[in-house]
Amino acid sequence: MIEAPDGDGAYHPSDSDMRSRLDALRPIPRITVQAFCETAEVAAAIEAAAADRRMVKAHVRVNTGGIRAAVEHYSAAPTPNLVILESKYPPAELLLELESLADVCDPGSKVVVVGHYNDVSLYRELTRRGISEYVVAPVHLADVIAIVSQLFVAEGVEPLGRSLAFIGAKGGVGSSTIAHNVAWSISKLFASDVLLADLDLPFGTANINFDKDPAQGIAEAVFSADRLDDVFLDRLLAKCADHLTLLAAPSVLDRTYDFEPEAFSALIEAAQRGTPCVVLDVPHGWNDWTRSVLQQADEVVVVASPDLANLRNAKNLIDTLRKARPNDPPPRLVLNQVGMAKRPEIDVAEFAEPLGVEALATIAFDPHAFGTAANNGRMIAEGDAKHAAALAFGEIAHALTGRNPAKRLAKPAKGGLRAFMRRR
Repeated sequence: MIEAPDGDGAYHPSDSDMRSRLDALRPIPRITVQAFCETAEVAAAIEAAAADRRMVKAHVRVNTGGIRAAVEHYSAAPTPNLVILESKYPPAELLLELESLADVCDPGSKVVVVGHYNDVSLYRELTRRGISEYVVAPVHLADVIAIVSQLFVAEGVEPLGRSLAFIGAKGGVGSSTIAHNVAWSISKLFASDVLLADLDLPFGTANINFDKDPAQGIAEAVFSADRLDDVFLDRLLAKCADHLTLLAAPSVLDRTYDFEPEAFSALIEAAQRGTPCVVLDVPHGWNDWTRSVLQQADEVVVVASPDLANLRNAKNLIDTLRKARPNDPPPRLVLNQVGMAKRPEIDVAEFAEPLGVEALATIAFDPHAFGTAANNGRMIAEGDAKHAAALAFGEIAHALTGRNPAKRLAKPAKGGLRAFMRRR
């Protein structure tokens, strides 16, 4: 058992068994956790867990008010990776209360309910309908960490992070700029951690675009794949914003960069274990390792400009990746630099039609805005949040992550509370 908090507000193990439980738990990755509690005891246990060294990477916020407060909050905000809800309602009323959460819960968010009724039937019903876990109060800090560990780092659990790969159909179409701005938008819109990996080792620009000059980065990760673990990876990351970290390219030519097909696999897998979103800035080119990265990514975004060479290259890329990824959605298309003065262009609909996809976004040619942002080491939205490109990056972020926009328009989802409701 855990004793009540003492004067400093911290929980302390009361016996060796509790210490053993804590020692057996693995560190929690960079997830966002929000709790809505009805009792001070449960809130204190979650706060104590948040202060433990195993949760140091997680972003934890404890609120009061229970399920109804959560519904009100998420009606205008995205849900985090994990929502913990305390409810003192009896089983039948608890089920009814949870229904109201369905329309405001983003796909992919996990939900844990802390109840006050030791009811096996309720537990089975909740888990059958999609709730990740049901536990009975009282809970202690070891219980909280154990639950989070079970959901995100246990053996056999799916990787936490989704990988989003951006590649240009042609050099100079702005694929890197779009990847960087979308990564920044995801981190800001959803307050969720994003790892941006610049895979263009000789000529990468992420360090310039974010005004960073880290001593180490992606080169050390790739060339030390045999000892790459979470701790080593953390040392290589440069912080760009509250929820955005960068694996920068060295951007030097003191060596050549010839890689085996699986050279980046260990890095991507390690990044996905610890970060909810991994954005891969893939250089324009076609070789074994770029093909391997694109085949393994959860989503692929092809960036193109509306001319004939881009159309040919985009079609080749999309057709090839369709065959290589038969069980995945086709690559997304983003048309960039649209409306360049005096340049003959292919209409957006005519460009997309032979590719068999719709344009996810079209971004107008604006050399002043993009040039100014690049020279200042800032993202477009940092200079003007209402700029058309900044809004487009937000739309891309919503589409790639599957997060609902602020209006909370209902749409089908594979997991979370929508699955909960659909199975009723």
